[in-house]
Amino acid sequence: MEFRYLGRSGLQISEITYGNWLTHGSQVENDVATQCVRAALDNGITSFDTADVYANGRAEEVLGAALKGERRESLEIFTKVYWPVGPDPKGKNDTGLSRKHIMEGIEGSLRRLGTDYVDLYQAHRYDLFTPLEETMQAFADVVRAGKALYIGVSEWTPDQIRRGHALATELGVSLVSSQPQYSMLWRIIEDEVVPTCEELGLGQIVFSPVAQGTLTGKYRPGEQPPQGSRATDDKGGANMISRWMKDDVLAGVQQLRPIADDLGLTMAQLAVAWVLQNPNVSAAIVGASSPEQVAENAKAAGVRIPPEAMTRIEEALGEVATRDAALVGRANPRRRPV
Repeated sequence: MEFRYLGRSGLQISEITYGNWLTHGSQVENDVATQCVRAALDNGITSFDTADVYANGRAEEVLGAALKGERRESLEIFTKVYWPVGPDPKGKNDTGLSRKHIMEGIEGSLRRLGTDYVDLYQAHRYDLFTPLEETMQAFADVVRAGKALYIGVSEWTPDQIRRGHALATELGVSLVSSQPQYSMLWRIIEDEVVPTCEELGLGQIVFSPVAQGTLTGKYRPGEQPPQGSRATDDKGGANMISRWMKDDVLAGVQQLRPIADDLGLTMAQLAVAWVLQNPNVSAAIVGASSPEQVAENAKAAGVRIPPEAMTRIEEALGEVATRDAALVGRANPRRRPV
């Protein structure tokens, strides 16, 4: 495993970070999820990403139980706050980035994770309905209370990042990370988000580097998705991957196979290694449904893709990759989900 600094902070994280988004607490049985976490540790991964909303809190519980007994100082645990968590019906203050929800959110996350603090606490989306000053003051108070060491954001626009960073600086806390979707097929952060973060000292912790499994090459144009794959999952996976299930995209992905073969990589390893070629990327978040997948994903650490191979990748996917910077921030809710 190799390690990178998170932006311009002094925090080092494993460049392959293990995430338990769709799997733990929902799609994968708890014992297998625990085996995946153990496999991550065995392969040198020390950074773990989760969120309170994943599986309605169960993902944090599974991760906390799997890490129990590990030396806490040797781990970097990230979680996020924004979406409603808990029993139905949800309350009117159970979502967003109000002071109330942030303060209650961190307490719930620490309880489920079984830890006194998280290394990184991130705003899971931007809250259009709460003053940014209120949000950043609450995050600063969480840091001052020792319940989080650093703060970050997820899927914020360059302007939102810039304003949040200015307030964090005024409050004397470290806004150090941006967590966007990024892959060979989804490049919308490259034109504006990445330059803004490079200027301000934030590092990217990117999710979906394999485009929900599309870049593994398992899906072929004109063919039905394999049974048991994410594209056939009715618990949320199929919706997440649907944007890639187009013949022109899948045909472009198949052109990556000889490139991966020439480099001695699987297609998944090539996809993860590709996002890590971007110097502003501090880590790629990978998930897995088996310990074997974890071990394979971890092999993308330290891979350097030669320029000629990067050119071939561009030729294969240049026409089907999504690059529109106007799509940044579209995931931020325009109305309250509660």
